[in-house]
Amino acid sequence: MTKNYIIADSGATKCQWTIVSSKKKTTLTSAGISPYFLSAAQIQALVSKTFKNKIKIESIDAVYFYGTGLSNPQNVVQLKKALKAVFTKAKLDVQTDLVAAARATCQNTKGVACILGTGSNTGFYNGKKITKNSPGLGYVLGDEGSGSYLGKKVIQYYLYKTFDEDLMSRFEKKFATTKDDILNNVYKEATPNRYLAKFTEFLVENRGHYMIENIIEDGLNDFFFAHINKMNESWLYPIHFVGSVAYGFKDILKQLALSYEIELGNIFKSPMQGLITYHQKNK
Repeated sequence: MTKNYIIADSGATKCQWTIVSSKKKTTLTSAGISPYFLSAAQIQALVSKTFKNKIKIESIDAVYFYGTGLSNPQNVVQLKKALKAVFTKAKLDVQTDLVAAARATCQNTKGVACILGTGSNTGFYNGKKITKNSPGLGYVLGDEGSGSYLGKKVIQYYLYKTFDEDLMSRFEKKFATTKDDILNNVYKEATPNRYLAKFTEFLVENRGHYMIENIIEDGLNDFFFAHINKMNESWLYPIHFVGSVAYGFKDILKQLALSYEIELGNIFKSPMQGLITYHQKNK
């Protein structure tokens, strides 16, 4: 039986590590781990530094790692190599962030699992694994309903002067930026998707204004139409969500679920608590 184990939930920006033992749970945070941006040696160094003097490495029986970029088999090999170099005696289970969403929200039952955070993703989970996945096209061509998608709309409304005077003034006061700054961040900097996603704050802070509500409703409806609407399973099983955007705009998700006549399941900001429950049941 697995007594001491670690659950990791990683994006490209931040990784949350929860150490679970029979007596307590301890959470640590490190920089995000994406095999697209870090080599095996760099990942190993980052993980070693995170746990140095924090735990007895040899006492860890298993590491369950969920993260971004892990639908690519080469990235999985690279990550496992790095983790094995640190946790030499532990069993490794490396899965995508969509599997994390599915295990956290569905546990061992069938359902459609969705991610609405900086990016977006969706797939059908048969209670054991993802058997159907809507194609992820990234923030340029896809990511409907995500933070980067909604943030892009906010910027368009500002730069095209679609916002009314009140919202134009609020935007300028909050962000104090220029067209050149925006275009430079979007087209020349390393992580434009994260830059775009930060503008969802403006939506959260100005709820109730009809233009703001339109952006949110239209953006989330685009996700339903492009992804949920294409899966027959959406009308047979509950639809579950994980992510900051889903959690922040869950009232809109409830409205859309009603209009599409589908059953809305769990909505979690983070998958971690659900993953802890899942692994406690499935030791």
